Amino acid sequence: MRFFLKGAVSALALSCGMAAMGVAPAHAYTLMDMIRGDRARTQSTIINPAPEVLPPQVNTSAPLPKVSAPRYYTYKVDPMRLVDTGKFTDPVVTGAVAAVGTPSDATPSVQRRYLIDAKVRAPVEVAKALETYYGDSKNELVWLTGTEVNDRAKAAMAFLANAGSVGLDPADYAVEVPAVDPANPDPAMRDRALTQFELALSAKVLAYVQDTIRGRVDPNKLSGYHDFARKTVNLDPVLKLARMSPDVGAYLSSRTPNGPQFAALQAELAKLKGEGNGEQPIKIELSGVLHPGETSSEIPNIVKAIDKHGSAALKSENAATLAAYTGGIDYSPEIVTLVEAFQKEHGLKPDGIVGQATVRTMTGGDSNSSKIEKVVVAMEQARWLPADLGPRYVFINQPAFMVYYNNDNKEQLSMRVVIGQPSHQTFFFQDQIQTVEFNPFWGVPQSIIINEMLPKLRSDPNYLDRMGYEVAVGGRAVPSSSVDWYGSTANVSVRQPPSGDNALGELKILFPNAHAIYMHDTPSKSFFKRDMRALSHGCVRLADPRAMAAAVLNTTVDKIGQEIATGKNHAVQVPQKFPVYIAYFTAWPDKNGVVQYFNDVYDRDTYVQKAFDATTKARGAQI
Repeated sequence: MRFFLKGAVSALALSCGMAAMGVAPAHAYTLMDMIRGDRARTQSTIINPAPEVLPPQVNTSAPLPKVSAPRYYTYKVDPMRLVDTGKFTDPVVTGAVAAVGTPSDATPSVQRRYLIDAKVRAPVEVAKALETYYGDSKNELVWLTGTEVNDRAKAAMAFLANAGSVGLDPADYAVEVPAVDPANPDPAMRDRALTQFELALSAKVLAYVQDTIRGRVDPNKLSGYHDFARKTVNLDPVLKLARMSPDVGAYLSSRTPNGPQFAALQAELAKLKGEGNGEQPIKIELSGVLHPGETSSEIPNIVKAIDKHGSAALKSENAATLAAYTGGIDYSPEIVTLVEAFQKEHGLKPDGIVGQATVRTMTGGDSNSSKIEKVVVAMEQARWLPADLGPRYVFINQPAFMVYYNNDNKEQLSMRVVIGQPSHQTFFFQDQIQTVEFNPFWGVPQSIIINEMLPKLRSDPNYLDRMGYEVAVGGRAVPSSSVDWYGSTANVSVRQPPSGDNALGELKILFPNAHAIYMHDTPSKSFFKRDMRALSHGCVRLADPRAMAAAVLNTTVDKIGQEIATGKNHAVQVPQKFPVYIAYFTAWPDKNGVVQYFNDVYDRDTYVQKAFDATTKARGAQI
């Protein structure tokens, strides 16, 4: 197999900064532009002579422009409307249906009149499905048998009351059984109440199915950093299948996501709720930092915390140390090795030094109630992703500052990453890995040109020339010193050639997307030693980019080194595209199925929680 793309000339690197700021990419002039004759752009002003002697028309007092980042929104719930009962048609007369009416006039028209009088508000898709089902004269009522609420309805209501077990809010699906006064059984009032119940329970069942598959929250309404094609759920067959199912609870349960990650979160939620608030957390009280060889009265608590929060594999590998420990306060080499294994397992720097980040991870970091909140948010967010992530994929979990490569349904590689600063956040979306580019150019985006370079260029127009950047105006290469940096930069492009100092390092891994997010190398290796690694302009920097490139190209690290050694900018397509999830989970299971917890570095969980509250409030509003 040829490893190169013949004649490939890579397009310029689109910067992470642009992704964080949400602006169009800066255009840098390339060989492909020359081939296409791509010069027909409005020219920015080029100063001649040099800008040290500025022409009179240049406004040197012009304020510095700024490019704004995406923002967070006040959540607007999915629209709801009244079900159009005028679309309902008379049902066929069956034993189950004909009995719903007055004893003397139990006719289809009477049945339908009562159902037509029902008033139910529902999400738009749910309302449409109700109109489709009850608008078909062949479809019987689902939850009533004669003048009684049937066992199917009771089973459905019991199932919906337990929606909290899968991270949903039971209040969103609650329906009351109509009360009938045995002493004054007014048939008309009874039948109106029953048909109202029929329609209301159907609406709640449909809403549950839709929510459990795609989530209650539309992620794109949370912020400009969320980007998902919301799932479409086919609700039309649900009521018919519920009516035909011998076990409606089992049918509804079958609609819940069943991927291994969701199952692990569901099991964790059940465990946390079972523990309640009575669990006594392990406390580790260190005033400073504990180094190997020192002594501390907290050593017993450190060992106890690792024994509680470490994975089964970690405890198995260190079983002798755990068994031999008798409560001493010496930070001995054996305990240091145990701590290092725990740190490595949790994405911390495995140096054996116990600081606050290690303490937080060892103690679980969160209260029981906080963990429950994180798991519920994680279950919601998991619904935005495919139920099955696939046998091969890359998963970046931003709060963990980690990336994982899975192949053949198992994790084969993991490493530390650097993600966007809170002011230059990495987006939350999914895409397909397509290309690895070696010795890349870095095309500086307008956001960085305007927000970061422009102040320097106005005081020192030679700045980019001195730093080795290439500048073009309207596609024509020019010296940095000849550009009017007090004018518009819309047609100015800046790029950094491949070099040891290039911001993208040796390579980048591309999954083309509207946010210009990608994975790449970096010359700033010291960042990976930090526990808090939200430090970039939005892209994902890799601690071991050669290993990741070898994984996605299905080759060896040595061959990756050979590609880099050419010194030439060139791109190689992956043999087959596969998914990458640029995700954000403050609770997520590791490769052993143990749910780990992370800091909410961008405070995104808060916005999901607010969306939950707004949704439940809107659904509970009176008609």
